[in-house]
Amino acid sequence: MAVYLDVIWLLNFCFDYMLLALTGILLKKNVKKRRLATGALVASFYVLFLFVPSLSFMTLPLMKLLYSFVIVFMTFGFTRFRSFIQCWLLFYFVTFMIGGGMMGAHYFFQQDVTVVNGAIATKSTGFGDPISWAFVLIGFPVVWLFSKRRVEKLETTRIHFDQLANVSIRIDEVTISATGLIDSGNQLQDPLSGSPVMILDMTVHESNFPPTLIEKAKNITEFQDEGEGDRWEHRLRIVPFRAVGQDHQFLCAVKPDEVMISLEGRSLTVKKVLVGLSFHSISGEKDYSCILHPKMLTGHKATAS
Repeated sequence: MAVYLDVIWLLNFCFDYMLLALTGILLKKNVKKRRLATGALVASFYVLFLFVPSLSFMTLPLMKLLYSFVIVFMTFGFTRFRSFIQCWLLFYFVTFMIGGGMMGAHYFFQQDVTVVNGAIATKSTGFGDPISWAFVLIGFPVVWLFSKRRVEKLETTRIHFDQLANVSIRIDEVTISATGLIDSGNQLQDPLSGSPVMILDMTVHESNFPPTLIEKAKNITEFQDEGEGDRWEHRLRIVPFRAVGQDHQFLCAVKPDEVMISLEGRSLTVKKVLVGLSFHSISGEKDYSCILHPKMLTGHKATAS
């Protein structure tokens, strides 16, 4: 049986890159592609240990453990011991999650794929059976995407209904500061762009908007009329929604430059979002003046505040 080491190495390099990228996404770290490639390169070199007799000691559990520390260090660096261990543990979690999905699919479909001491390979002669290669190349990204979305879904369900956060909305040179309620019941999205829609209490923040925009937002039919424009008119969107006992309702929204959320010692910057304008008070006690969409807290860059 011929073994094409370069093909096996390339296969593992690509998969290691995706595993490290998913780890960075779940950690909400903005990891540069150069560092991901470096970490994947170091991880993929493990394949060589399987074919060099003098390096067989690297397949021992202790050496695998130490080598994984090197991989995590090369990819995410070292700032604090606790953060480093968190990265390392999550890297193992992602690896087991994806590996388990691949092994489960392998036994379900009985494809010619195997894992040799942590390295993925196809069992056949030459370059491997075309069906087994297709299974690996298609199955791995599918399991990767499924795992990413499932984890984001679990992360969303952990958010409490009554959690409050400090919110800053930037539109051009105007910054609107508000206290936001994280409402996991708010599932309003723009049907065209898929952007989540947060709700802003205009009874509190109306003074931050141009008067002409306010008039158009209060009367949706003004969008069809020609009249005096304003500097934010190109940011206006109309979002359809359903209320209890009412259908075919519309909400006027504005596309901001970014929304910054400060919560539990971390800051999130969200750019793919719409700000819906509500001209009715959303909090009787004025404890908060905007309602955040739960998806605004997942899948975005986070920094320590």
